Amino acid sequence: MSNRRRAFLHPAGLLLACLLSVLSRAEPTRPQTPGASPAHVASVRFAVIGDYGSGSQGEADIANLIAGWKPDFILTTGDNRYHDQPYERVVGYYFCDFLKDVRSGARCKGGKAEINAFFPSLGNHDYREGGGLKEYLGYFTLPGKDFPSSSGNERYYDFVRGPVHFFVLNSNSQEPDGNGVDSRQAAWLKQRLAASTSPWRLVIFHHPPYSSGDHGPTRRMQWPFGKWGADAVLGGHDHTYERLAVEGIPYFVNGLGGKSRYGFPAPLPQSKIRYNGDYGAMLIEADDTRMRFRFINRKGEVIDDCVLRRPPAER
Repeated sequence: MSNRRRAFLHPAGLLLACLLSVLSRAEPTRPQTPGASPAHVASVRFAVIGDYGSGSQGEADIANLIAGWKPDFILTTGDNRYHDQPYERVVGYYFCDFLKDVRSGARCKGGKAEINAFFPSLGNHDYREGGGLKEYLGYFTLPGKDFPSSSGNERYYDFVRGPVHFFVLNSNSQEPDGNGVDSRQAAWLKQRLAASTSPWRLVIFHHPPYSSGDHGPTRRMQWPFGKWGADAVLGGHDHTYERLAVEGIPYFVNGLGGKSRYGFPAPLPQSKIRYNGDYGAMLIEADDTRMRFRFINRKGEVIDDCVLRRPPAER
């Protein structure tokens, strides 16, 4: 893996500068209350986990890692549970500080969030195990009354926190609105991206459009995200970490949340950094002119550090 700084120009004028920081230590955390970053705040700090809901020691370690960061909220790249385990056992047990409507049986060190601070995306295991989609929609409190500017149908949705507009998609084949580039879901995303006035626009879903892992690329999700206005795309499904550069924006695979680890049988030419040495999660911080993406393993080692910068006058 290279330590060279890489930079190129985004089609809309966004300068991408990503510096790989292998085995460096994460910065000190700042105090924060889950859910306390409404749309008008100047900056946000959030975590992203994927392929985690197994109840394993790996998941427990990642939950403890994230708790130490004290993020404003958490997003997921899917597979929020495995093996028919109830969400209360594999999500509520570890992350109830971020969940608004946890069940009475939840066990964690703190209380529950006053407003929802946990935003999942649907993985294939969320569909095919346990109560499927019905149980998923019944357990999670997805954007609605807490976020009146949001839209969507809970299977896919968007919301704004601080300077970032988030678009959470459903990449599973069961989605009734489809997930091809000409689908109803894609048309919704294209329209919402075009209408967004936020400095940053982040798209997140389960099946990665580009991946060097065991599952490989998901061609049905290879939409022109950058052309439509997205600044970065995050996926999971492959139990690896990877950053790729595609058509001027970074694509991330974030699936090392604690279930298992996959290999890299066929590295793609767009791949810039690949890692499967240990479980980890992403810590992302954003203000009006800068968005920083870090992948940190459960030992606290920073594996990748990618910064997007934009002049204050743009957007």
